[in-house]
Amino acid sequence: MGGRVLRFILSALFVLFSGLAIFGQATHTSTPTTNTITRPGSIQDSGLYDYWTQMSGQGRAGGALLGQLKVEGEPLPWEPVLVTLTCNGKVVYTTQTDAKGNFAIMGIRLPGALGNQGDSERQMEMHFEGCVVQGEVPGFRSSTITITRRNLRDDPNLGLITIGRIDNNASTTISTTTETASAKAIKSFEKARSEMLQHNADAAARELQKTVRLDPQFAEAWLQLGKLQASSDPRAARDSFSKAIAADPKFILPYEQLAALAAQSGDWQTVLENTNQMAQAYPQGTAESWYLNAMANYKMGKVDAAEISARKSLALDPRHSIFNTEQLLAVILAGKGNFSEALKHLQSSLTYAPPGPDSDLLKQQIAQLEKRTGNK
Repeated sequence: MGGRVLRFILSALFVLFSGLAIFGQATHTSTPTTNTITRPGSIQDSGLYDYWTQMSGQGRAGGALLGQLKVEGEPLPWEPVLVTLTCNGKVVYTTQTDAKGNFAIMGIRLPGALGNQGDSERQMEMHFEGCVVQGEVPGFRSSTITITRRNLRDDPNLGLITIGRIDNNASTTISTTTETASAKAIKSFEKARSEMLQHNADAAARELQKTVRLDPQFAEAWLQLGKLQASSDPRAARDSFSKAIAADPKFILPYEQLAALAAQSGDWQTVLENTNQMAQAYPQGTAESWYLNAMANYKMGKVDAAEISARKSLALDPRHSIFNTEQLLAVILAGKGNFSEALKHLQSSLTYAPPGPDSDLLKQQIAQLEKRTGNK
C-alpha cells in the first residue's frame, strides 16, 4: 500500500491520544493496491515446490499446505480467487490464489496453549486432519480436497482444485464474457497476462488494447486495461471500467476499481456508493472493497460501519495483501477508547510491514499506546 495511506492512518492515532498530528496535512489516500513488497520465501516468488523446500530446510515442515486452482474451460482470472478451509462445517481459514493459481494455507494461529507451542506439525495435524479445502466463487461449483495425515506429515501438496460455472446470472468476480470470448481475443488476453508476469506493463497494456479491439465485450480485458491506466490516465481508466460494466453488469470488480479511483481524489461519497452497490450485489465482498468501504465510512464519520467493514476486510485477507487494513482498524478502535485491542492490531501489523519510515512510525504509535495501556 502507498506510504501516504499508512502515514495518514497512523497520524490519526497521534491526534486521538497524543495530540501530535505529525502528518496532519494528509487529507486523502492514494489508490489501494495489493502489496508488492517482496517477501523472502514467498510462494509467488519461488514457486510451489521451491517454497516448500525452503520451509522444510528451516525446520518448518508441517507448517503449511499448498495447492493450485484452475477454472474449467476458461483462462485463470488475473484477480485472486478465494480458497477456504472448512472444519466441522465451519470456515476456519481463507486464502487466495496468486497469478498462477497457486495458494498456501499457512501462518494459522491456533487457540489456547497449543498455539504457543513450537511444534507446527502437531498443531496442524490435531486441528486440520479431515478438513476440506475448496474454491469459493459465487456462481461456480468447486471440487474439494480433504486434508489427510499424509499431507500434514509427508507431502504438503494438496493437489488441484477445479471450479466450474453453474450460474451465469450470479454476480461474481469472474465475468461470463471470458467464457464466450473469441479464440483470438483469449490468445491476446493470455499474452497480456504473460507480459504482466514478466513485469512488462506497457506491453501488457498494448496487448489488452488489441484484446478489446478483437472483442469489445470482453469485460475482464477492459478491467485489466483500466487498472494499468489508473495511475497515469484516470479518465481513460474510468472509461475502461465503465465499458467492463456495460459488457457484463454482473461482473462486480469494475465497481471496486471505480471506488479506488474515487479514493484517489478523496471523493468518499462516490467510494461509498460504489462499494455499497458492490456489497448489495455480492455480499461476500473482497478484501479491497471492504477496506475501501471502511476508509470511506471512517472519513465520513461513520465509525461503527467503518469498524464492521475493516473487520470483514481483515478476515478475507489473512496474508495481509492490503496491509493498511489492520492499522485503520486500530485507529477506529482507539477512537472508541478500546486502546488494548488497538495495540494488539498495531503489534500484529508490525510483523508484516516492510522496514522503513512506515514501520518506524508504527513503532512510535505502538509506544504511545503501550504508555496509554500500561502494556510493555
